[in-house]
Amino acid sequence: MSKLAVIAIGGNSLIKDKDHQTVEEQYNAICGTAKHIADIIEKGYEVVVTHGNGPQVGFILRRSEIASETEGIHSVPLVSCGADTQGAIGYQIQQALNNEFAKRDIHKKAVTVVTQVEVDKEDKAFSNPSKPIGSFYTKEQADELKQEHLDWNLVEDAGRGFRRVVPSPIPKEIIEKDVIDKLTDSGYTVVAVGGGGIPVIKDDNNQLRGIDAVIDKDYASSLLASQLKADLLIISTGVKKVCINFGKPDEEALDKLSVEEIKNLREEGHFAPGSMLPKINATLNFLENGGKKAIITSPENLKEAVAGKDGTHIYR
Repeated sequence: MSKLAVIAIGGNSLIKDKDHQTVEEQYNAICGTAKHIADIIEKGYEVVVTHGNGPQVGFILRRSEIASETEGIHSVPLVSCGADTQGAIGYQIQQALNNEFAKRDIHKKAVTVVTQVEVDKEDKAFSNPSKPIGSFYTKEQADELKQEHLDWNLVEDAGRGFRRVVPSPIPKEIIEKDVIDKLTDSGYTVVAVGGGGIPVIKDDNNQLRGIDAVIDKDYASSLLASQLKADLLIISTGVKKVCINFGKPDEEALDKLSVEEIKNLREEGHFAPGSMLPKINATLNFLENGGKKAIITSPENLKEAVAGKDGTHIYR
């Protein structure tokens, strides 16, 4: 039986930089990542692909605001923006993968599952917004936006500028988990929990209802990997390996670590909250819930990392 890998592709797999943000440029970036994912499938893995959507949600929200301000068109709720991006980005990923499969004569098909993820309506995140979405702004731009949008929360994000932050509750349950499981068992490459999934809560009548929030895609990917009993969780990011003392003269890249070793480094404060820390936490959640191995690396190094030649490997 094939091994199962859940691959969480980061923002750099979708948007390379601020000068390449169009839909066409995003698709070109995805095509590059699709080649690396196909490499892993050729190594014998079934794959579930997850992805972020922060900038894309920000673009939709801004378009919605402009349309509302200039034409009086109704605004798009944040929860609907998440659903919209799941469909749009999922379409591009599945098309790129299917085209790559055809080139390589791989007899598989990719499919996107628009995924709901249950959160706790009492989660403290709703009173403490922390998840960055949308574009980066200078301090001057952020000050102007705060005047225009009194309900917005804008904070500095890892020294890269200011971004809007929204509630980021912890995922509890992948609603479409069984569907995803059956599709992977049938040999499909599934794109799921895009952007961390559509946040939903259960009301007093046990009915699902969408709620405005953004779930961290690495946490949702970790939960999905655990619930699918995946063999491997891969989190792709902008660097080949996780580093301690990042950006300093004594920077050190990490190769292979145990859960206990990575926990000790986390406690020492080596991982930035708005950058590497969520990825570390997600890998630990997966490993502590039965997962065997997790890898953190860049998209172009996926093949080498799975072969054990690159990336940061964390073992249970």
